[in-house]
Amino acid sequence: MKSVYVTGPGKVDWKTIDAPQVGPNDVLLQMKACGICGSDAMYTRIGGIPPRQGATPLGHEPAAEVSQIGANVKGIAVGDHVVVDTLKFTDGLLGSGGAQGGLSDFVLVKYFQPGHQLRVIPKNIPWQVAALNEPMAVAAHAVNQTQPKPGDKVVVFGAGPIGLGALLSYKRKGVASVVVVDIIQSRLDKALEIGADAVINSAKENVGERLVALQGNGASGFMRGVHPATDIYLDAAGATPVFQTVLDIAKHGATLGVVAVYTKPVELNFANVLTSELHVVWSMGYPTEIFEVTDDIIDRPDKYAKIISNTFPFDQALDALKMARTPGAADKVVVTFD
Repeated sequence: MKSVYVTGPGKVDWKTIDAPQVGPNDVLLQMKACGICGSDAMYTRIGGIPPRQGATPLGHEPAAEVSQIGANVKGIAVGDHVVVDTLKFTDGLLGSGGAQGGLSDFVLVKYFQPGHQLRVIPKNIPWQVAALNEPMAVAAHAVNQTQPKPGDKVVVFGAGPIGLGALLSYKRKGVASVVVVDIIQSRLDKALEIGADAVINSAKENVGERLVALQGNGASGFMRGVHPATDIYLDAAGATPVFQTVLDIAKHGATLGVVAVYTKPVELNFANVLTSELHVVWSMGYPTEIFEVTDDIIDRPDKYAKIISNTFPFDQALDALKMARTPGAADKVVVTFD
């Protein structure tokens, strides 16, 4: 079968590998869609992930159909449509340094456990939308880390897939308002379409002043000046100015969540952190959220479909990866299989 691999620093290519053999406790998945993640570009740039340096199969945002089950398997059937917990494979993280990747014709779930690696979804959910389950779980975990409460005022920096997923997750939590900040107007337009209460183009507007107008003034005590009443800031942008912007404007006791991946050090003025007593929390992966977010995708597939900017057939997967790693070329790329 065909599979996409990182073959060296900056290089991806097709490999022909043996199709998996199904054991008595295994489930064979025929891949139907697989999203391209920003980390795929990182894996390509560095030439793989140790210990599989130079030979890393790619693809960790899959949706699939059950193709074959082992004799001992219960709780799932051939023909079921499924989303996948890529962290629960016994042969390593799917598409993130493990033995298999989702940009392949087939993937084998070894030692299947009902409710553990797979979740069955309705067959009316488009495959490309189902493939968003994994990145939306990343977004949902970031939201959970900031511990939102009904009535909170939230700002999301970055209107890429994770930022838009966080927007939907915050809305699901019942917060009072969500403002999305970005420098690309088309992304901001999409955020409004998906449900943002307001947007700010930080290349054209003063973020602090605009937030005071939108969410009120939270200045109090010895903190004077521009301090929006924003309760939660989420950094899904990974842009150096975000951190300092939040430190400069955050009201006393606000929370900053960081889900963005920074590739360079960020210089911070800790004096601002001290006076604001800003709570900073971090988010990585999805310890419990992978199938929690599935319910919302099932309920609102049309909303999630808007996050996808480009689709490619599997035989053009290398082009899909190239587009996804080209800055400004696309927002969310998904590969689909016939």
